[in-house]
Amino acid sequence: MPSPKPIIGIIGGIGSGKSTIARQFAALGCAVIDADALARQALQEPATIEQLMQWWGPSILREDGTVDRSAVAKIVFAQPQQLARLENLIHPMVNARRAELRAEYGNKSGVLAVIEDCPLLLEKHLEGDCHAIVFVQASELTRQNRVKSSRGWTAAELESREKKQIALDIKASRADYVIQNDGSEAQSLTHVRTVLSQILKTVA
Repeated sequence: MPSPKPIIGIIGGIGSGKSTIARQFAALGCAVIDADALARQALQEPATIEQLMQWWGPSILREDGTVDRSAVAKIVFAQPQQLARLENLIHPMVNARRAELRAEYGNKSGVLAVIEDCPLLLEKHLEGDCHAIVFVQASELTRQNRVKSSRGWTAAELESREKKQIALDIKASRADYVIQNDGSEAQSLTHVRTVLSQILKTVA
């Protein structure tokens, strides 16, 4: 069911700060759908755990019986066919939940717009769900520093992950708006406020 509120998709490079920008939209009255969080939830569903155990054995579980995401990542990013296998299991669950949340938030009073924080929005051809696409811009050095701090990744690992996604210049060219996120959060919030105002004016 179409949302009566504008749906804004957020895209950008790994480490560009898409989730930070999404939180800033939320602070201005938007509701955020976090695809990564939904994927993490789907990964811990009992049926999902059972399937992963059948594929890859008990080594992908932590001692408490939950899925060790780092162990899964080592498997799927080294073997494209295993990544496709995982995505075919998880993505339908995530997309079903995204649709539910779009309908819920779209009809909720006080919500100005619905934010789709979905890292693979373009790769999975989900941009058609959105009224506007926002590209979060950050320099390569900034992104390298962020993923090193937050995820412990090297520059080489960041490059390897990004090669599996659409090139950044193509992503930027397919966006309706660009938000700079190299500076302070106060600076990016100013950009977010301006972009949200423009979208609300142009999307009926």
